[in-house]
Formats: sequence, structure tokens, C-alpha cells
Amino acid sequence: MSLSGKVAFVAGASRGIGATIAKALAAQGASVAVAARSEERGKLPGTIGSVADAIVSAGGRALPVSCDVTSEESVTAAVDATVAEFGGIDVLVANAGVLWLGPIESTPLKRWQLCLDVNLTGVFLVTKAVIPHVRARGGGSMLAITTTGVGMVDSGANAYWVSKAAAERLYLGLAADLKVDNIAVNCLSPSRVVLTEGWQAGGGGVEIPPEMVEPPEAMANAAVLLAQQDAGGTTGTIQRSEELTL
Repeated sequence: MSLSGKVAFVAGASRGIGATIAKALAAQGASVAVAARSEERGKLPGTIGSVADAIVSAGGRALPVSCDVTSEESVTAAVDATVAEFGGIDVLVANAGVLWLGPIESTPLKRWQLCLDVNLTGVFLVTKAVIPHVRARGGGSMLAITTTGVGMVDSGANAYWVSKAAAERLYLGLAADLKVDNIAVNCLSPSRVVLTEGWQAGGGGVEIPPEMVEPPEAMANAAVLLAQQDAGGTTGTIQRSEELTL
């Protein structure tokens, strides 16, 4: 499962699933750009510096890069800094996200827009910026972190699920566009619920039964498998972490 010599750009990597994936990719030999807005600790724990330091302390290579995925200028600067440091990019993990599970009729417009800005436009911007660099390496892997909630239409609607559904459509279509460039494009979601710091803050107090809780390492293991793909392997799929077998 070695990713030695590969460079990974992980957006939304200062905590939770993104941080766990960044560490797992580094443990398999990848040089990792730890990208997020969190340069200093705020309401939630975790910073790009603390995650990068943990990777380096474990013997890996990491670069903390400030990145606001809703800003094209910020994304471009973060990607350029990564390429300047590591020489290119082979793997993208588009993980940055915000959570809002409230009913549509009580959702403020600013919350709806924030979900679209981060969970959809943010994926578009980091993907757009990284594609030329992965193409220049002769191929690689891009994955967007989504959610099983996309298919739970019997449970109603909310801004989070809608934005993630759009991101899945973006990546499924992109897989066909980038096949000629030998780039694998896949979506990955937890099979169950990962109780990240973001979930704890934005889950609306929903109680999750223990049997429905998934350790973040399941997502990290699945991400490592998908990071090894190119267009000759698994591409154009929506994968669930605990069900992934390649």
C-alpha cells in the first residue's frame, strides 16, 4: 500500500476525517499538503500546523498550507505552495465541508449558501486547481468526501445532503472527462457516522447509537486504497468506507 514518491493535497485537513486521512497517506509514504483555514485554534480543536507537526514527528513529510476553499485566489496560492515545496501533486482529497442538517423551511439562506459555497464550490475550486498538476504527473487519483445521506431521501432534505449530492454528480462526470489523462476520480463516504469535531458541533444534538458509529480510521484506510488508483483501476464510483474492496 505504499504511496512513496507521491504528493497528496488534502483540503479540510486540520481535524476530523481530513486529518486522519492526511496522516494515513503520510504513513504510506506520501508527502502531504495539510490544507485548511485553521492556522490557529478556534472554536474547534485542530490546526494545519498541529496535523503537519504530528506527521513530521511520525517520520513523514508534510506542509501546512492556509487554504479557504471558497476563495479561488486562496486555493491557487495553496496549490502553488504545494507544488513549489514537493514538485507536483498526484492525489487530491477534497474533504473540506460544513454541516447543516436543519429542515429546509427553517434553514437560513446564509446556511444554505455556506453549504453550497464550501461543500460544492469548494470541491470545484480545489479540483480545478489541481487537475493540471495531476495531469502533468501522467495520472493520479482525485477523491471527494461525501455522505451516505445523499441517498436517504426518505429522511427528508437538508442543505448538507443537497450540496454533497451535487459534488457526487460533479465527480462522476469528471471521471469520464479525465479518463484520457489517466486520472481516477471517485467519491468516498463513511458507511456509518464518524463523530468528528464538526459533527459534534453541527449535528443538532442528534444521538447516534453506538452500533452506528464508525471510527475515522475506516475512512483513512479506504482513502489510501483510492489514492493508489489511476484511470486503469477504480474510477467513476461512489464508495462507502467499510464496503470498499479493491
